Amino acid sequence: MEKFKSLKDHVYDYIAEQILEGNLEPEQKINENVICHELNISRTPVREALIQLASEGVLKNRARKGFVVRALSPQEVVDLYGVIGVLDGYAARLAVNNLTEKDLANMSFYVESMDVAIKAGNYEMYHVQQMAFHDVYTKECGNSALIEEIGRLKSKLIKKKYADNGDGKTQEILYRTNEEHREILKLFQEKDGDRLFDYLLNVHWRQSYAEYDAKQR
Repeated sequence: MEKFKSLKDHVYDYIAEQILEGNLEPEQKINENVICHELNISRTPVREALIQLASEGVLKNRARKGFVVRALSPQEVVDLYGVIGVLDGYAARLAVNNLTEKDLANMSFYVESMDVAIKAGNYEMYHVQQMAFHDVYTKECGNSALIEEIGRLKSKLIKKKYADNGDGKTQEILYRTNEEHREILKLFQEKDGDRLFDYLLNVHWRQSYAEYDAKQR
């Protein structure tokens, strides 16, 4: 059953989307009045969402300036990839015997959807589909603290849309990453938890990807 979304959750998603699409840049101040007007809601859920995003490290609350989008240093991005790789691999190992045929079919659908998005240059849609792919098994790991921590750390990596300067580099990397999604799905189908843990940690969340991500910010 899908979790009911409060007004705060809707504001959270709205701000996250604005950051992802590049409408809110690092160090840019969040205008609470604009959000209240855009979403036609009171200030209270807006403040609640801002406080949550600040607690997760997506925003920071500066004295006399208010909430601004937090810029991650290259080293912080690398550090996050390392920690997320461990936790994501652990979640996959816990979930490996819990996934249903429907879960696996959904993951396969997301992989194919990512190929379509990459080919079309729709990198925002790629991001949405890859998040959904990983959420399938994360939500089935059976450890609520682990699910919450993975979500908190991944939220710090919210960023503007992937840069595409016409050299094909972005598409090349995303196609390669999606081939890794296919391998992850295959390992789930084989119920190989140990290989899943190793693959997610040492391949899918490897440092070279972190360094490329850091350059995109």
